[in-house]
Amino acid sequence: MGHLLLAAAIAAVAQPLAETPPALPDANPALWIAADGDTKIYLFGTFHALDGKSAWFNDEVEAAFDGSQELVLETLVPKLPNMKPAAAARPVGAMAPVAGSASFLSSTKMVMSAGRSQGMSTNHGADTILRDAAEATGKRVDGLETFEFQLGMFSKLPPAPKSASRAQQTATMQALSGVLIKLQAAWNRGDAEGFTPMLNQMRANSPDMYQMMFAERNSRWAEWIAKRLEQPGTVFVAVGAGHLAGSDSVQAKLARLGVGTARIN
Repeated sequence: MGHLLLAAAIAAVAQPLAETPPALPDANPALWIAADGDTKIYLFGTFHALDGKSAWFNDEVEAAFDGSQELVLETLVPKLPNMKPAAAARPVGAMAPVAGSASFLSSTKMVMSAGRSQGMSTNHGADTILRDAAEATGKRVDGLETFEFQLGMFSKLPPAPKSASRAQQTATMQALSGVLIKLQAAWNRGDAEGFTPMLNQMRANSPDMYQMMFAERNSRWAEWIAKRLEQPGTVFVAVGAGHLAGSDSVQAKLARLGVGTARIN
C-alpha cells in the first residue's frame, strides 16, 4: 500500500501544471483632466465595441476611475431585464420606432456586422466595462443625454440609401472592417487624432450630420463639464473617442469656455 501511495504522489507531482493564460498586451487609451481647486473631471474617450484582446482598464485610467465618485456616460442604454415586457421583445434601438430612423439602424447594423467579423463586441466595449464596474461598486452612473433624446436625434438622419448589390455590400463590409481595425489600434495606443480623418470625411460629405452628431453635442457636453466644475467632487466622464478629436472636440469647446484640459497618460 505504501508503494501505491508513493506512486500516486509522484504521479500527481509529475502532472503538468495548468498553463497560465498569457497576459494581454497593455493599451493606453487617451485620458484628460479638467480641474480647479476642489473639483476633478476626467475625460476619457471610449471605443464602444472592442475585441477584448488588450488590457486598457489599468494604470492611469483605473486610478482615475477608482478615485471618482460618479461615472457619466453619453447615455444610459436601457438594459433588457429592466425594460417593460413589450419593450424587451424588441431589439434595443427599435424600442420606440421613430420616423426616419432607418438610416441609423441600417448603418448601425452594418457597422456591428463588420465589427463582429473582427471579433469586436459591445460586451467588451469600454462603455459596458466601465458601467458594469461602477454598478458593481455602487458608484453613481449618469448620462449626458437621455436615451429618448438619442433616438430623436437618429430620426433626423438622412434616409437610408437604396439597397446595394451583394458585391457592393461585401466591398462596404470589407472597408468598414478595415476602418474599425485602424480605429481600434489608434484607440489602444492613445492616438486621439487617429479619429480625425473619419471626422473630416463626415464633415465634408455630410456637414449637417457632423454638426448634429459631433459639433453641437460636444458644445453641450463642454457646457455641462464647465458647469459641473462649480461643484466639488471627482467625476469620470466617458464619451466616444471621436468626440475628443479634431477641431470641434470637447476639449476645444472647453477651451473656448475658458476651461483648460491636460492629457494625463
